[in-house]
Amino acid sequence: MKHRLTARFASFPILLLCLASAAGCQQQSAASPDPDFSPSASQVGSASVALNDSNVDRAGLPPLKLPEALPPAPVPATFDVADLSAKVTPAVVNITTTQKVSLPEGHPFDFFFGPEGGAPRGERQGAGTGFIIDSQGYVVTNEHVVRDADEVLVKLWDERELAADVVGRDPKLDLALLKIKSGGEMPAVRLGASGSLRIGEHVLAVGNPFGLGHTATLGIVSAKSRFIGATSYDDFIQTDAAINPGNSGGPLFNWRGEVVGIATAIRPGANNIGFAIPVDALKDVLPQLREKGHVVRGKLGLVFQPMSAELAKALKLPGPKGALIAQIESGGSAARAGLKAGDVIIAVNGKDILHAEELPRNVARNPPGAQIAVSFLRDGKRQETKATLDTLEDDATAKGPQMRSPKAAPANNKLGVQVSNVKGGGVRVEAISPASPLKEVRPGDIVLEVDGKAIKDVDALEALLGGAKSGAVLLAKIKRGDSIRFAPVPVPGK
Repeated sequence: MKHRLTARFASFPILLLCLASAAGCQQQSAASPDPDFSPSASQVGSASVALNDSNVDRAGLPPLKLPEALPPAPVPATFDVADLSAKVTPAVVNITTTQKVSLPEGHPFDFFFGPEGGAPRGERQGAGTGFIIDSQGYVVTNEHVVRDADEVLVKLWDERELAADVVGRDPKLDLALLKIKSGGEMPAVRLGASGSLRIGEHVLAVGNPFGLGHTATLGIVSAKSRFIGATSYDDFIQTDAAINPGNSGGPLFNWRGEVVGIATAIRPGANNIGFAIPVDALKDVLPQLREKGHVVRGKLGLVFQPMSAELAKALKLPGPKGALIAQIESGGSAARAGLKAGDVIIAVNGKDILHAEELPRNVARNPPGAQIAVSFLRDGKRQETKATLDTLEDDATAKGPQMRSPKAAPANNKLGVQVSNVKGGGVRVEAISPASPLKEVRPGDIVLEVDGKAIKDVDALEALLGGAKSGAVLLAKIKRGDSIRFAPVPVPGK
């Protein structure tokens, strides 16, 4: 699997916790449709407001005034859960969103509107959760809860329903900042420190599951730093506190009543597993959400892939740690810093990169123009460099022309592959046997180099493999689509 610092990660089936959300459910896995998502023709109360968050009058918005953080304190053996729930619940809100949609011709609503009435209009409604972080009415929720919504209503603990504007969005972290338009001073939560959470520590989730209203569930932190493929910067807290569709954007509290996470995803078919965004990630982006309405991040300008035991062996490294650079953006930050394809990044600003997924998180914490220290391995030796970050842009999805194979060529039977020559140089993988030892190569890949030597055709590949030592693992440079990556190639026995 390759990753691009400007791209999203591939995902396995997850479910973002919207409930009938017009926007949120678009982000869930296609294999896991939300059964509660359905269009509705009902109207929302007159307190609702059309959202034009790109035109929010920021000069008229009050500055953020977050409650002060509590000093560190040891976790007690027991605490009063009922007292904790009563303390924090008033700052948790239920969110209702409405999206206006045009219905297709021939829809049953034509009976009421008539053909000359223009495109008939309907509404899709969704529900989620949020929490007040400022007594002036700033609310945090998931971005997928309010995406594409035309109207947002926030329902307070005292049953009041108030309109809200979207002040800022961060789709990459799936976070959004809302501002309730009126209502006076409101109870606000304290933001804790998710970095100090310990596995096994108790947490309380409060949300709006299935639109039922305020619900509190108790559990523990069952894991940290989980990568599940939901966002570009996965670093989830895993908990067994019961969270369900409708909990999206709801707070995860520690025993002191501080928010330590934002509930955002569950995995279909799994029992007692939910995921929350660490609150430290929220604190990193809150100022930009308030001041700019979006988040600007630094970009290193490279494509990377996870390390594996086979790749580590091919690179002659002691273990599969770090992020392997597969491709460098021409003229980008990494190129200017002297990084090359085949280097393995092992630390950023002194923080070890044990798993490849940690690289984009650590880079994106820095703004454009920031200089970061990068530690990497080249030819097995540790080296250091400084990189000045560029601005992270939206992902490009355009695909270039595909290379075609002009003719078939003999197969290397011991590797279990069918290969062919490529016009202009290289060898295309046409088919792979299920028993092939090539675990990171796919049909359609084009082999460009093996062991640092250019592969012009099938004969050159077979000659190189035939001259290699049996049992050795060579590093192959391959082209997959429009990107470059590396793959280990074990040399078969003679």
